[in-house]
Amino acid sequence: MKFSKVPEATIRRLSRYSRCLEQIQAKGGQVVSSAQLASKCAVNAPQVRKDLAYFGQFGIRGVGYYAGDLLLDIKRILGADKEWRMAIIGMGNLGSALYSYKDFLKQNYKIVAAFDINPPQITGRISEKLGKPIEILHPDTLKEVTKERNIEIGIITTPADQAQKVANQLVEANVRGILNFAPTQIEAPEGYIVKDVFFTTVLDNLAYLLSA
Repeated sequence: MKFSKVPEATIRRLSRYSRCLEQIQAKGGQVVSSAQLASKCAVNAPQVRKDLAYFGQFGIRGVGYYAGDLLLDIKRILGADKEWRMAIIGMGNLGSALYSYKDFLKQNYKIVAAFDINPPQITGRISEKLGKPIEILHPDTLKEVTKERNIEIGIITTPADQAQKVANQLVEANVRGILNFAPTQIEAPEGYIVKDVFFTTVLDNLAYLLSA
Protein backbone atom coordinates (compact mmCIF):
# COMPACT_ATOMS: atom_id res chain seq x y z
CA MET A 1 0.00 0.00 0.00
CA LYS A 2 1.31 3.45 -0.93
CA PHE A 3 0.49 6.59 1.01
CA SER A 4 -0.02 9.90 -0.77
CA LYS A 5 1.73 13.17 0.03
CA VAL A 6 4.48 11.65 2.14
CA PRO A 7 7.63 13.84 1.97
CA GLU A 8 10.70 12.10 0.59
CA ALA A 9 12.62 13.27 3.66
CA THR A 10 10.21 11.22 5.79
CA ILE A 11 10.98 8.09 3.75
CA ARG A 12 14.70 8.68 4.27
CA ARG A 13 14.15 9.02 8.01
CA LEU A 14 12.07 5.84 8.10
CA SER A 15 15.08 4.00 6.70
CA ARG A 16 17.18 5.54 9.48
CA TYR A 17 14.62 4.51 12.10
CA SER A 18 14.76 0.98 10.73
CA ARG A 19 18.53 0.78 11.17
CA CYS A 20 18.33 2.26 14.67
CA LEU A 21 15.63 -0.20 15.71
CA GLU A 22 17.80 -3.07 14.49
CA GLN A 23 20.63 -1.77 16.68
CA ILE A 24 18.29 -1.41 19.66
CA GLN A 25 17.07 -4.97 19.20
CA ALA A 26 20.62 -6.27 18.84
CA LYS A 27 21.34 -4.85 22.31
CA GLY A 28 18.29 -6.55 23.80
CA GLY A 29 15.95 -3.58 23.74
CA GLN A 30 12.26 -4.50 23.47
CA VAL A 31 10.43 -1.23 24.11
CA VAL A 32 11.56 2.20 22.94
CA SER A 33 10.03 5.65 23.40
CA SER A 34 9.87 8.25 20.65
CA ALA A 35 12.43 10.30 22.60
CA GLN A 36 14.84 7.35 22.79
CA LEU A 37 14.42 6.54 19.11
CA ALA A 38 14.84 10.21 18.22
CA SER A 39 18.04 10.48 20.23
CA LYS A 40 19.43 7.34 18.62
CA CYS A 41 18.59 8.62 15.13
CA ALA A 42 19.72 12.23 15.68
CA VAL A 43 16.28 13.80 15.20
CA ASN A 44 13.67 15.09 17.67
CA ALA A 45 10.76 13.18 19.21
CA PRO A 46 7.97 15.24 17.56
CA GLN A 47 9.57 14.50 14.18
CA VAL A 48 9.50 10.75 14.86
CA ARG A 49 5.83 10.90 15.83
CA LYS A 50 4.97 13.07 12.82
CA ASP A 51 6.77 10.74 10.39
CA LEU A 52 5.01 7.67 11.75
CA ALA A 53 1.62 9.42 11.81
CA TYR A 54 1.56 9.48 7.99
CA PHE A 55 1.05 5.72 8.10
CA GLY A 56 -1.28 5.17 11.04
CA GLN A 57 -1.11 4.70 14.79
CA PHE A 58 1.88 2.97 16.34
CA GLY A 59 2.90 2.21 19.90
CA ILE A 60 1.07 2.54 23.18
CA ARG A 61 0.58 5.89 24.92
CA GLY A 62 2.69 6.06 28.06
CA VAL A 63 4.63 2.94 27.08
CA GLY A 64 6.27 3.55 23.71
CA TYR A 65 6.85 1.28 20.77
CA TYR A 66 7.61 -2.41 20.76
CA ALA A 67 10.86 -2.33 18.81
CA GLY A 68 10.29 -5.57 16.91
CA ASP A 69 6.74 -4.67 15.88
CA LEU A 70 7.69 -1.15 14.82
CA LEU A 71 10.64 -2.47 12.82
CA LEU A 72 8.35 -4.88 10.94
CA ASP A 73 5.83 -2.11 10.30
CA ILE A 74 8.50 0.23 8.91
CA LYS A 75 9.94 -2.50 6.70
CA ARG A 76 6.45 -3.18 5.36
CA ILE A 77 5.92 0.53 4.64
CA LEU A 78 9.28 0.78 2.86
CA GLY A 79 8.71 -2.43 0.92
CA ALA A 80 11.78 -3.89 2.61
CA ASP A 81 9.85 -6.92 3.84
CA LYS A 82 10.38 -8.68 0.50
CA GLU A 83 13.44 -9.61 -1.53
CA TRP A 84 14.48 -7.12 -4.23
CA ARG A 85 16.57 -8.58 -7.04
CA MET A 86 19.18 -6.22 -8.49
CA ALA A 87 21.74 -5.98 -11.27
CA ILE A 88 24.91 -3.90 -11.40
CA ILE A 89 25.91 -2.48 -14.77
CA GLY A 90 29.54 -1.37 -14.84
CA MET A 91 31.99 -3.52 -12.92
CA GLY A 92 34.77 -1.03 -12.30
CA ASN A 93 35.99 -0.12 -8.82
CA LEU A 94 32.60 1.14 -7.60
CA GLY A 95 30.60 -1.65 -9.21
CA SER A 96 32.81 -4.38 -7.77
CA ALA A 97 32.72 -2.70 -4.33
CA LEU A 98 28.91 -2.64 -4.38
CA TYR A 99 28.85 -6.25 -5.59
CA SER A 100 30.74 -7.34 -2.49
CA TYR A 101 28.74 -5.16 -0.06
CA LYS A 102 27.37 -7.71 2.42
CA ASP A 103 24.79 -5.45 4.09
CA PHE A 104 22.61 -5.58 0.96
CA LEU A 105 21.48 -9.06 1.97
CA LYS A 106 20.61 -7.92 5.49
CA GLN A 107 18.15 -5.47 3.98
CA ASN A 108 16.63 -7.97 1.50
CA TYR A 109 18.50 -6.60 -1.52
CA LYS A 110 20.09 -9.34 -3.61
CA ILE A 111 22.46 -8.80 -6.53
CA VAL A 112 21.64 -11.51 -9.06
CA ALA A 113 23.59 -10.28 -12.11
CA ALA A 114 26.59 -8.16 -13.06
CA PHE A 115 27.19 -6.58 -16.47
CA ASP A 116 30.12 -4.92 -18.21
CA ILE A 117 31.01 -4.15 -21.83
CA ASN A 118 34.26 -6.17 -21.56
CA PRO A 119 33.30 -9.40 -19.75
CA PRO A 120 36.30 -11.53 -20.85
CA GLN A 121 38.83 -8.88 -19.84
CA ILE A 122 37.30 -8.00 -16.50
CA THR A 123 35.97 -11.33 -15.18
CA GLY A 124 39.34 -12.73 -14.10
CA ARG A 125 40.46 -9.48 -12.47
CA ILE A 126 37.23 -9.01 -10.52
CA SER A 127 37.09 -12.68 -9.48
CA GLU A 128 40.63 -12.41 -8.12
CA LYS A 129 39.84 -9.15 -6.36
CA LEU A 130 36.70 -10.55 -4.71
CA GLY A 131 38.30 -13.90 -3.94
CA LYS A 132 35.55 -15.87 -5.65
CA PRO A 133 34.37 -16.64 -9.20
CA ILE A 134 31.98 -14.09 -10.65
CA GLU A 135 29.86 -14.23 -13.78
CA ILE A 136 29.97 -10.98 -15.74
CA LEU A 137 27.60 -10.59 -18.67
CA HIS A 138 27.42 -8.16 -21.58
CA PRO A 139 24.72 -5.45 -21.30
CA ASP A 140 23.30 -6.60 -24.64
CA THR A 141 21.94 -9.64 -22.78
CA LEU A 142 20.26 -7.49 -20.12
CA LYS A 143 16.70 -7.92 -21.41
CA GLU A 144 16.97 -11.70 -21.54
CA VAL A 145 18.71 -12.01 -18.17
CA THR A 146 16.21 -9.63 -16.53
CA LYS A 147 13.36 -11.89 -17.53
CA GLU A 148 15.16 -15.07 -16.43
CA ARG A 149 16.24 -13.68 -13.04
CA ASN A 150 13.34 -11.33 -12.28
CA ILE A 151 15.52 -8.24 -11.90
CA GLU A 152 13.60 -5.26 -10.48
CA ILE A 153 16.36 -2.71 -9.77
CA GLY A 154 19.31 -1.72 -11.96
CA ILE A 155 22.38 -0.03 -10.47
CA ILE A 156 24.38 2.05 -12.95
CA THR A 157 28.08 2.43 -12.14
CA THR A 158 29.38 3.16 -15.63
CA PRO A 159 31.30 6.22 -16.87
CA ALA A 160 29.04 9.22 -17.46
CA ASP A 161 29.05 8.88 -21.25
CA GLN A 162 27.59 5.36 -21.03
CA ALA A 163 24.97 5.95 -18.35
CA GLN A 164 22.04 7.04 -20.54
CA LYS A 165 22.57 4.12 -22.94
CA VAL A 166 22.48 1.72 -20.00
CA ALA A 167 19.37 3.44 -18.62
CA ASN A 168 17.70 2.94 -22.01
CA GLN A 169 18.61 -0.75 -21.92
CA LEU A 170 17.12 -1.06 -18.44
CA VAL A 171 13.92 0.59 -19.63
CA GLU A 172 13.76 -1.78 -22.61
CA ALA A 173 14.15 -4.66 -20.17
CA ASN A 174 11.28 -3.20 -18.07
CA VAL A 175 13.48 -2.66 -15.02
CA ARG A 176 11.43 0.05 -13.33
CA GLY A 177 13.84 1.03 -10.55
CA ILE A 178 17.16 2.64 -11.51
CA LEU A 179 19.86 3.75 -9.06
CA ASN A 180 22.38 5.90 -10.90
CA PHE A 181 25.89 6.39 -9.51
CA ALA A 182 27.28 7.78 -12.78
CA PRO A 183 28.15 11.49 -12.49
CA THR A 184 25.47 12.63 -14.91
CA GLN A 185 21.73 13.14 -15.00
CA ILE A 186 19.80 10.40 -16.80
CA GLU A 187 16.24 10.32 -18.10
CA ALA A 188 13.60 7.59 -18.14
CA PRO A 189 9.96 7.50 -19.26
CA GLU A 190 7.04 8.00 -16.91
CA GLY A 191 6.49 4.94 -14.76
CA TYR A 192 10.21 4.35 -14.22
CA ILE A 193 11.85 5.61 -11.04
CA VAL A 194 15.37 7.03 -11.20
CA LYS A 195 17.42 7.98 -8.16
CA ASP A 196 20.75 9.73 -8.71
CA VAL A 197 23.56 9.36 -6.19
CA PHE A 198 26.13 12.11 -6.72
CA PHE A 199 28.93 11.93 -4.18
CA THR A 200 30.13 15.43 -5.07
CA THR A 201 26.72 16.89 -4.13
CA VAL A 202 27.11 15.56 -0.60
CA LEU A 203 30.72 16.75 -0.50
CA ASP A 204 29.67 20.22 -1.70
CA ASN A 205 27.15 20.37 1.14
CA LEU A 206 29.79 19.27 3.64
CA ALA A 207 32.30 21.78 2.29
CA TYR A 208 29.67 24.55 2.54
CA LEU A 209 28.97 23.72 6.19
CA LEU A 210 32.67 23.57 7.00
CA SER A 211 33.22 26.93 5.34
CA ALA A 212 30.32 28.65 7.08
